Amino acid sequence: MKKISLLLSFAILFSCAPGKEKVSQTAILFTNANVIDVRNGQILESQQVIIDSGKIKSIQPSIEHSEDFTTQIDAKGKYLIPGLAEMHAHIPQPPTSEERIEETLFLYLSNGITTIRGMLGHPSHLALREKVEKGELVSPRIFTASPSLNGNSVPTKAEAIEKISTYKKEGYDFLKIHPGIQLDVFDQVVLTANEVGIPFAGHVPVAVGIRHALKSKYAAIDHVDGFLEGLVPESKNIDPTKNGFFGYDFTPLADLSKMDELVQMAKEHKIWIVPTQSLFERWFAPVSSDELLLQPEMKYMPTSTLADWKKRKDEYTGPNTNFDTKQWDQFTAIRRELIKKLQDGGHGMLLGSDAPQLFNVPGFSIQHEIEGMRLAGLTPLEILQSGTINPAIFFGMEGSFGEIKEGQAADMVLLNANPLENTEAFKQISGVMVQGKWLSQEMIAKKLADIANNAIDN
Repeated sequence: MKKISLLLSFAILFSCAPGKEKVSQTAILFTNANVIDVRNGQILESQQVIIDSGKIKSIQPSIEHSEDFTTQIDAKGKYLIPGLAEMHAHIPQPPTSEERIEETLFLYLSNGITTIRGMLGHPSHLALREKVEKGELVSPRIFTASPSLNGNSVPTKAEAIEKISTYKKEGYDFLKIHPGIQLDVFDQVVLTANEVGIPFAGHVPVAVGIRHALKSKYAAIDHVDGFLEGLVPESKNIDPTKNGFFGYDFTPLADLSKMDELVQMAKEHKIWIVPTQSLFERWFAPVSSDELLLQPEMKYMPTSTLADWKKRKDEYTGPNTNFDTKQWDQFTAIRRELIKKLQDGGHGMLLGSDAPQLFNVPGFSIQHEIEGMRLAGLTPLEILQSGTINPAIFFGMEGSFGEIKEGQAADMVLLNANPLENTEAFKQISGVMVQGKWLSQEMIAKKLADIANNAIDN
């Protein structure tokens, strides 16, 4: 009897002895990846990155028993960055088909965008956001604006109070400010938004002006809206409604010595800036609509959309308009200087291109925006930060996404080259991970081909 008990004790001891930890069947291993630290630009070379259950579980220089991982991704010689945020995106809404909406979301993903800030909300976007949060749809993370607050939708203070209270209750992430709001109504918008606890962002109405807007503490001002108008001396006694396309008509009147004051105000009041510079180097620019239509990414947009884009661009900058290329050069130089100064001395920059806007194909337009920011003088690291850690800080979700660190969301992009050496590397995508799901280069290419075929049908 003692012998049986002794044998049983040995068996229990052996069964409890430490052994090789079992690898989860759902775990994914990136081998030998160069991991970029977006805070300081340092590179952790040849790291083994383990992903499971939508989270980054481990980042180590080496691991034992790597052969036990069912899914492995060879990242040798490649670079892992956090997924990018498109901070001025648009999501289609009904009557656009569900299929087209999902295709648009995939176009963002195809270029490494794993977070989008939808800038014109609709009730359907609230349901879409919930679907994504539950993991029922492979899509970028969604933050959504309210429907537009503009001169027509909120003509009175009472209307502003009612709409803002409703949008807060319905669960929109922030309010979208559009042109046309009168000053007294705008002040009521700010007061009510602060009372109910919902941020606001977007345009600067002409009646408000950039200085009053900055003091009112927008969460973010998009398009660098209102800044050029703010450079015009009061002595010019201009009609503010005659500013043209984001201040273009006031270009010859701009006093550049006033820039530093506006930049300091942006810093003081903690206003983030979303440049959408690609809008001003594609839609409102001397490049022809026919030239833009030849770009490869246009095949992903319905032919009816392309026809509308051509018509609208030609109305602004076509051969039968008075578009002045020389003035555009000056206008663009001022915008670039503003962007650079706001980067160096302002509160912070957020990467956003305004897609899908004229000739800004979702996802692909972020590459044009990256180039626009580079031309404005931002470094590759600053551009990378504007699309990763800065959006996380902006949304109060630092520690949840925006970096490649243990415990953060497994939203990542594997690049074939180092984006800190050349921003063209952002286009060289080996694959995208979103919500812990791996989208290989081959899978992305196949899905894009399907979208292109569907676009012809539309």
